[in-house]
Amino acid sequence: MKYFFLSEGWAVARVWASDGLWQITAWRRQPDIQRMNICLVEENELLWLYRVEEAVLTVEVKPTTPPVIASQTIGQVVLKRLMSAEQVIERLGTAEAKCQLQNIHLVVQ
Repeated sequence: MKYFFLSEGWAVARVWASDGLWQITAWRRQPDIQRMNICLVEENELLWLYRVEEAVLTVEVKPTTPPVIASQTIGQVVLKRLMSAEQVIERLGTAEAKCQLQNIHLVVQ
């Protein structure tokens, strides 16, 4: 698995695998990209942790709301360096992290 952090208000757009842009018809499915229930708080901004399958190489992300002033905002970003689990743990260890638990019983078993 690979990981990346994505700011609240942004969403995944296009996805690339080793053979190019992810084609749903060729793979016969969507890429496995899941938002986890862990986020970082940096300067009052929530950065959610996402998990992606190993086949994914690059992820394009876009804001979910249209920019108020187009010249002052970013239209899209391409994430080319996805993180390993070890890098995520290191990042969480050096940041103010908060965990959104939906079912505490899964954690304390």
